[in-house]
Amino acid sequence: MNIVLFDEGEDFLPSSDERCRHIRKVLHLAEGDKFRAGIINGAAGECTILSSCEEGMRVSFAPLSDGSELYPLTLIVAQVRPICMRRILREAVSLGVRRLILPVSDLGEKSYLEASLYRDGEYRKILLDGAMQSGFTGVSDAAIVSSAEEAIAAAEGEARILLDNAVGASPLSGAELGGKSCVLAIGPERGWSGRERSLFIESGYTPMLLGRRILRTETAAVAGAAMALSRMGYI
Repeated sequence: MNIVLFDEGEDFLPSSDERCRHIRKVLHLAEGDKFRAGIINGAAGECTILSSCEEGMRVSFAPLSDGSELYPLTLIVAQVRPICMRRILREAVSLGVRRLILPVSDLGEKSYLEASLYRDGEYRKILLDGAMQSGFTGVSDAAIVSSAEEAIAAAEGEARILLDNAVGASPLSGAELGGKSCVLAIGPERGWSGRERSLFIESGYTPMLLGRRILRTETAAVAGAAMALSRMGYI
């Protein structure tokens, strides 16, 4: 954790809380010490440990700046194995992606939606972990949808790009994205179906490439987001 995030008004961490364990065992802080903290999607600043006991610790937060910045990039990422999606979610937030839309694709496994990642809301914790890694307070919005059609309808962006080895013609590294909001669509391990490719193209998505190599979805999501953010002028 490079910042410890709290809900608005939260001022007590029980000893069982991962954040409390991190403060004590990794940062080695005690009563009277300060650490970098923030309010989820709000101000960044510092917390002072007011008291620390067997039950937990009570803190006081002092805001110093707005730390909630996220970049105007939306990722449409088709459902993949939950272990892979966990990595995608965490890294996307760390990079500053504003929104994630996660559709079930024609060629994807429908049972992925039954995983604890979604059923128990675990994905929200992973998004929070990604934000705390980044050192900022902004936590990406995530929408889980049932099809590419729903993903297309939910996405908003001036530049719309379909990353696809099958139909991509020009490299993402040459895209002119400065000053634009952007949507980047990335398929599952088996790729988008022909039907889905047609849907994206008919909806104004430009097919582009990360390169000639076929990448895993989790690799393409991180590399694609980083390259898009670079072309947008943010990194």
